[in-house]
Amino acid sequence: MGISRLFRTLLVLAVATMAMMSATAPAAAQAGLAGQPVALCFARVQAGDTPAKMLVSPARFDCKTRQTKLGSGDFWAWSPRLPNSVRQGEAVALRSGILWQNSVTAYGLYKDGKIVRDSAPDATLANHIQLGGIIEHRMPGRDAILTSLLWRIDGSANLRGILMGARVATPKESLRANMLMAAMYGGFAGMCVALLIYNFAMWVALRHHFQLLYCAMVLTLLVYAFSSSGAILWAWPDLSGATRLRVNYFALGLSAASAVIFARTFFEERVFRGWLNPAVKLVCGLLLLGACTFAALAPWRVDLLNYLFSFSFIAMLALVPFILGRALIERSNYLWVFCLAWAMPVVFAGIRVANNLNYFRWSFWVDNSTILAMMSEALLSSMAIVYRLRLLSAERDDARVKELAARALADIDPLTGLLNRRAFLRQAIGREGEQILLVADIDHFKVVNETIGHDGGDEVLRLVARALRASIPDDALLARIGGEEFAIVAHAGRNVDAESVLARLRTERMPFDLVVTASIGSCSGPLLTENDWKHLYHRADRALYDAKSEGRDRARRGVVVPVSA
Repeated sequence: MGISRLFRTLLVLAVATMAMMSATAPAAAQAGLAGQPVALCFARVQAGDTPAKMLVSPARFDCKTRQTKLGSGDFWAWSPRLPNSVRQGEAVALRSGILWQNSVTAYGLYKDGKIVRDSAPDATLANHIQLGGIIEHRMPGRDAILTSLLWRIDGSANLRGILMGARVATPKESLRANMLMAAMYGGFAGMCVALLIYNFAMWVALRHHFQLLYCAMVLTLLVYAFSSSGAILWAWPDLSGATRLRVNYFALGLSAASAVIFARTFFEERVFRGWLNPAVKLVCGLLLLGACTFAALAPWRVDLLNYLFSFSFIAMLALVPFILGRALIERSNYLWVFCLAWAMPVVFAGIRVANNLNYFRWSFWVDNSTILAMMSEALLSSMAIVYRLRLLSAERDDARVKELAARALADIDPLTGLLNRRAFLRQAIGREGEQILLVADIDHFKVVNETIGHDGGDEVLRLVARALRASIPDDALLARIGGEEFAIVAHAGRNVDAESVLARLRTERMPFDLVVTASIGSCSGPLLTENDWKHLYHRADRALYDAKSEGRDRARRGVVVPVSA
């Protein structure tokens, strides 16, 4: 199976995997909020309020106004009716999403008038946190059935609600939800660790910057998953819920910034020419500023900090079409694979921003969609890296072939295919041992050109080159060093015979059966330095002149140059 076919197969499998994960995601999300939803009504806390008083004061509660319209502060949340799944003698788990608040206390009113209290202060939230960022309160099973539920929420920032996604579940449903969420988060963490190790090892071997930035992106995603799941409070029980949310925001902003920088290095340099390059830097700066400011200052003016954080993501989303448009204009090789890998994260980032700004109601599925989107991004981006490495490898191989071809063209005489003078001298000078140099010159070549034209003369030069190559050993050097002048260098022990060369040349059939002969001058000696070449060539050229003077079509041998000590 070829590399291209193998890559396409792996890509199809990756997409199929993500499609199956997306199809099963809603079920996993509902598992995160196990049990049956309960309707809620809200009332502001007033002086003298007690749980017993509020449980018998339904007129105080607003059941119609949307939570986010009620502002910040301290609130009571009351459920006017419970699901039929609540049974006498069974414990009840009250599950809701974690928010910016100082504490949440749950009260359960039983049919015998008994009120049971379970408080979850922000400073000790680890005792109540469940996977998926869920706060869980437990109402014990009693002989009397549970008839009404009440929550007191102190210090609610009410950014996305006062008490989100309240549900009533059995302990078994809660356990099953934790196991399913553990599988989802554990799978994501395992994938991140594997991709991190693999791509870091690839960076150590290949040193492409985008590989290291991909590792940084995956690492920040891993930190985000650790904080958003709530597992960070299991690892460090002394952390408050507010600290967990600050880490969550910071990791999310940092992962977004690293993703933008990764995209910047993943595409070709030409895609980010002009204003787009500083725009990318500006967006990354906004993302880091929003994340760091939120982490450092929250819960001070947490509403303003949340808007700043959301605006940085809007800027990032606004930049995406320009990057894709420029990549399309520049005919980027990586546009299609980038779109495939980043389509899901970009879409869900837009949904999360809209949800963060309260354009639609809170949903556990939307709140945890980031993990699935990140899983898609990490997996398919890794496939995109494989694709890019494949293209880089092909580009490198092509460049090497072109470089070798360019070197060959620079060293080869284009007419005869022999070495040119520069390449010949580079290879000849420095040969060890005694060498023999033959300098051959075609007789009356001017007449040849006048008789059959320059095109015919060129053909004669090619045929002479072929005859010379056929008459010398394979390890001998042969070059065209002038217009009709050729040079041969061979080890003296190879017994290169000038007369045999001339005899081979006489048998070569020429255009129009023209008789073409040559004269040869030879000399032997050392060829270690440029001075050796000058001495050897001078004596061979002198012997060539003698051959010409004595009637041409013959060979003469010059004075042997003594071997250097």
